This record gives sequence, structure tokens and C-alpha cells, in this order.
Amino acid sequence: MAHLVRDTERAFRKSLQIRLAEYGVPFGHWTFLRVLWENDGITQKELSAHAGVMEPTTFAALKVMEAQGYIVRKQLPTNRKNVYIHLTAKGRGLKNKLVPMAEDTNSISTRNIAPDDLTITRRVLLTMMRTWPRTKLAWEEPTPTPKRRAQSKTGP
Repeated sequence: MAHLVRDTERAFRKSLQIRLAEYGVPFGHWTFLRVLWENDGITQKELSAHAGVMEPTTFAALKVMEAQGYIVRKQLPTNRKNVYIHLTAKGRGLKNKLVPMAEDTNSISTRNIAPDDLTITRRVLLTMMRTWPRTKLAWEEPTPTPKRRAQSKTGP
């Protein structure tokens, strides 16, 4: 199952990367933009958590995004510890251009799948995603399996 999900994700990512390149937006920035379109003004730490990446990765991406004019970073005079990320008009404007590209990617990849099958697929994937954080076992070492008995060349 994991390799199917991984290979599907790679195909989605490659398809979207090609579309995003038209606007000079790397796939990694797409993730941050998506989060900010829904949660503008969150802290850099919160953005990292929402995007599922480490803070140094977020910091590096935000430097570039700020240079491109997509975001501004602000600190409050009363709290110099937190850095708040805000979209600029240019960054907000990308939503109307980039979201349709992502929707197009989804449409192309699912055009030969029955609507009922898509509903089931979405439900199964969401259930799997919700299961991982709730179970400690997901992150533990696998349970050792008993060793197979050596089979002779003449049979079991």
C-alpha cells in the first residue's frame, strides 16, 4: 500500500510542478502558499507545523518567497520572539492562478475513475491519515516475525 501511495504522490507532484513552473513557483512554496491562503498571519513555527516541515526548511523558503514579494515577515513590538507571516497582494493573487492548476491536476488523474470509487478512496485515505497520529504503534519498531524453518529441497 505504501509504495502505491508514494508513487501516486510522485505523479501528482510532478504534474503540479510542471504547471507551477509556468509562474516560477517551486512545489515547496506551493505548500506554504496553500497554508497561508487559509491561515494568513500565523507564526513561522505554526506554518512549519501546518506544512509538515522542519523550521529551517520553512525559514529558507520564506527568505526566497519574501524576495519574490509573496510574503512579508513581521514581529510584534511586544513580542520579538515570534515571526508572523503575512501574504502580500502578490502572494494572495497567486491563489486564483495556482489553485485551478491543482484542480486540473486532480481532474486529469481521476477522469477515468467512477465517482463512487473516488468517494471511497478519499474516505479510506482520510481514515489512514487520521489513524497515524493516534497510534503509538505506527512509529514503533515492527514486531519481529518468527523465523521460517528451513525447507528441504524435497519439500516442506
